[in-house]
Amino acid sequence: MVRGQYKKDREEVRFPKKDKPQKFENYAWVLDYLPYGYHNKPDEPIVQGLGEYQFLLMEMIPKPNVDIELGERVYIGKGKRDKIDHVRRMIKYDQLTPTAKSELLYVVMEAVKMQEDRFVRFFNECPPITTRLHTLELLPEIKKKYMWKIIEEREAKKFESFKDFEDRIGKNPIRIIAKRIEKELSDDKKDKYYLFVKWKKGIILDEDNMAFYLKE
Repeated sequence: MVRGQYKKDREEVRFPKKDKPQKFENYAWVLDYLPYGYHNKPDEPIVQGLGEYQFLLMEMIPKPNVDIELGERVYIGKGKRDKIDHVRRMIKYDQLTPTAKSELLYVVMEAVKMQEDRFVRFFNECPPITTRLHTLELLPEIKKKYMWKIIEEREAKKFESFKDFEDRIGKNPIRIIAKRIEKELSDDKKDKYYLFVKWKKGIILDEDNMAFYLKE
């Protein structure tokens, strides 16, 4: 590829369609556990969490007499749940507790580690957005210099793992992806491009079917 020129192949864009029902989360990561509810509104125990795949922020109600730890991965899908009784509601970043906000980046990094194939594929296949802007440029620490290095490296040979990416590019791919996800979650302004946190455009939750619908 000639520097300054992007290949724009629409068939490579694999982001989900906004009018298609998306599967709800099967797993969540614990950001904070409040055994007595919020301090200004005592209530039943609350778990604030992050969905593993769609990165939904949520409030969950734990089952009685279970131990919940920060950074723990819990099952919230259909069928028997060991620790979580139900998901109470979706929440926004500004509704997270200070503890949850401080844990967010580290928890996102763990969630990204669990999905290595998904994000290695992203680095191998993410396309240009326009003739002047590439998806890679939206990632922290990348910019033009590393964008071209990634493009040239993946054209020579696809990345095979996070370690392969780090060895060839000299950047930690887990942290890069996690920081972008954290930015998309925490930004209170409407971002023009959501690479991973697509629910920020608005959701309609259908918890009975463990699915949600992204609305325009």
